Amino acid sequence: MRRTIVLVSTGALIAGAIAAAPAATAGAARGHRPPAVTVPEAVGETIAAADARRTGVKWAACPEGWGLAAPVQCGWVTVPVDYRKPFGATIKLAVDRAASTGTAQERQGALVYNPGGPGGSGLRFPVRSATGAPLWTKTAKAYDFIGFDPRGVGHSAPISCEDPTAYVSAPKADPVPDSDADKQAQRKLAAEYARGCLERTGAAMLSQMTTANTARDLDVIRAALREDRLNYLGVSYGTYLGSVYATLFPTHVRRMIIDSVVDPSRDQVWYQNNLDQDVAFEARWADWEAWVAKYDSVYHLGSTVAQVQAKWVALRAAAKSHPIGGVVGPAELLNFFTSAPYYDSSWATVAGVWSRYAAGDTQAMLDAAAPDLSDTAGNATAENGTAVYTAVECTDTAWPTSWRTWDRDNTALHAKYPLLTWSNAWMNLPCATWPVRQQTPVDVRSHRGLPGVLIVQSTNDAATPYPGALETHRRLAGSRLITEQGAGSHGVTNLVNPCINSRVDDYLLHGTLDRHDVVCGPHATPVP
Repeated sequence: MRRTIVLVSTGALIAGAIAAAPAATAGAARGHRPPAVTVPEAVGETIAAADARRTGVKWAACPEGWGLAAPVQCGWVTVPVDYRKPFGATIKLAVDRAASTGTAQERQGALVYNPGGPGGSGLRFPVRSATGAPLWTKTAKAYDFIGFDPRGVGHSAPISCEDPTAYVSAPKADPVPDSDADKQAQRKLAAEYARGCLERTGAAMLSQMTTANTARDLDVIRAALREDRLNYLGVSYGTYLGSVYATLFPTHVRRMIIDSVVDPSRDQVWYQNNLDQDVAFEARWADWEAWVAKYDSVYHLGSTVAQVQAKWVALRAAAKSHPIGGVVGPAELLNFFTSAPYYDSSWATVAGVWSRYAAGDTQAMLDAAAPDLSDTAGNATAENGTAVYTAVECTDTAWPTSWRTWDRDNTALHAKYPLLTWSNAWMNLPCATWPVRQQTPVDVRSHRGLPGVLIVQSTNDAATPYPGALETHRRLAGSRLITEQGAGSHGVTNLVNPCINSRVDDYLLHGTLDRHDVVCGPHATPVP
């Protein structure tokens, strides 16, 4: 009885909202504000998806300057800013595709990708198909590869919190505070940044920068592609987006891979997740230092982890006293060096720059770690990425507002895990004074109709620690977990590991999941 009432009520709301559409259009034509039709978000999304399916995507050559050459094509999908107001303000989302390379009989639909962030652009994903990337040639025969800029990102109504030139100015203050005055200065900067988000983006857009809305956007994109069910690959934050989508739209999922997984528990998102990162980054940093020490004959930075760490501490201290080239201090060093614990593909690059600098090549460090003020487009992209990261994480959920809580937790963590703790705290502190309403995260879990999801995770991942994959696996009934044991690079499905690659292909091509979870050995360790 309850289900029947809900369905009837929802149908009535949809009918009423659709009936209001001509009136809204007529009102706008007469120069008046259209009626403020307000509906539940689920109803608004249904209306937007139906409209997108009718409209489709008008594919064309990508705009000049996007760096996306043929055969990649670009288009737009229109979505409401606020799904409670489906006939109100809208934005256009940039999408692109590389059409499947196989026969019509081989094609299985569209595969949509999100690289994470929040704040990352997925528009480079179709290039994997267009350039014949070896790991993806089989999948490219079966699927159109679809990328998109999520709301607020890149070409999709980009938001901003700070002037890009100010954003990249250097050197910035050392993230590790020496005094209470240093902490107060950082608190002031964080509050100013939060206000900047409101001033530069506006409350109407900022208040709608949530993962749940991005998941609704994803479903509208699915409809615009005229796909009945979604095939999806999400990495990092893209796993949380995928988990939320699977919760909201279980019957709309065909195949879903989530790679390097965010813990979606409501008590983890997002404050505790960030604290857990601090611990995991310290461990992965030690893995990298051990690798550098192993190749001391190449890099000459120490033959033990302790020696390499001592050189890092000395480098950091020297840059604090006298920033390298006047612009690279501890904050800039950390920004460059943390690519090593993120991705082992960066291990040799970071160690090589450091080694050359230690041998007297100052320019090598400046080229790697100093901002390029002439790169206006790149700096705007970087500022936009951070703005979206902040807006989504701060709006998704309530954060502690008491400075005593932040100070207590981060002071305790820094004592054992000093690499990233304070830097991470200052990046997230705008959430303590966020100027729009913070929402309640979606309760991620499987519902009837959700097919088996494939989860891929390395045990030593720093950005999304392994327990997040275990928790997501527990919440999504019927999912299968592939664990890459002893590895820690963030993002696994794009690395060469036949034990994983073959299973990704089997799942995407045939819907095949192993009967049990699988543990794979690590991919090849980098060499200098």
